[in-house]
Amino acid sequence: MEPGNDTQISEFLLLGLSEEPELQPLLFGIFLCMYLITVCGNLLIILATISVSHLHTPMYFFLSNLSFADICFTSTTVPKMLVNIQTQSKAITYAGCITQLFFFLVFGALDDCFLTVMAYDRYVAICHPLHYTVIMNPWLCGKLLLASWIVCVLHSLLQCLMVLRLSFCTHVGIPHFFCELNQMVYLACSDTFVNDIVIYFTSMLLGGGPLAGIIYSYSKIVSSIRTISSAQGKYKAFSTCASHLSVVSIFYCTGLGVYFSGRATHSSHSSATASVVYTVVIPMLNPFIYSLRNKDIKRALKIVFGRETMKESIGLELK
Repeated sequence: MEPGNDTQISEFLLLGLSEEPELQPLLFGIFLCMYLITVCGNLLIILATISVSHLHTPMYFFLSNLSFADICFTSTTVPKMLVNIQTQSKAITYAGCITQLFFFLVFGALDDCFLTVMAYDRYVAICHPLHYTVIMNPWLCGKLLLASWIVCVLHSLLQCLMVLRLSFCTHVGIPHFFCELNQMVYLACSDTFVNDIVIYFTSMLLGGGPLAGIIYSYSKIVSSIRTISSAQGKYKAFSTCASHLSVVSIFYCTGLGVYFSGRATHSSHSSATASVVYTVVIPMLNPFIYSLRNKDIKRALKIVFGRETMKESIGLELK
């Protein structure tokens, strides 16, 4: 069959994490709680960074954008999964699947880009502290944000156009809880060689490129920290990176593990189970990781909830 846009199906079936009927209420409860925690936690981070003036810095600017991307990233997959469980339906329309794929790729790539930009921000703050405000000026931050959006939207658009050229026959069951790119390409009954090339090339570009940038930034950070004489100074410098480094480690370990796995795993639910970590768990944990280890965020949340005034916060910061 020649590849083209004459798709012979009108919908896909999302097989989910488990087909056992007795597990569906448990899965619904777990994912509903995780989704609500994710949305509320990240909204609090955004509210705190907007409301409290001493958080109007590049680091918290990108953190609030990361929180927004996390909310949208989770919202592209979990609500549809919850609706399917509640209605006992596994169907998603062809147009709905392409739409979900587009936004999933956009916000997933944005997470990657924002983590890279945040690593660069920490590199400038630790390695060039005297020039930090000059280098990380609002104009540069705006350009980095705009560039991230443009790259991610173009990448997502390319992948969706590549999927639209494929033809699908009778087997439309996706062993996943959302329309995952590799699974959709695997189900096509037309030639997918070009799609595979594009997927691996963009994975190396948008996965390997930012990862190389993060590794380079942290190699410079570690070198700078080693030159600090006092143990307290080293701890203070490293503590500003610990939360970000934790999120990066989890994100890349799970994400790369799924997308660079062999095609042998495509016929099972293993990739779906692994992808739960970076699609649901990490966006849920991000607010906790950044708030529990960050005194500025904790103080800002106290101000937001009225437990501490702005004057008291500034006084404690000066002390």
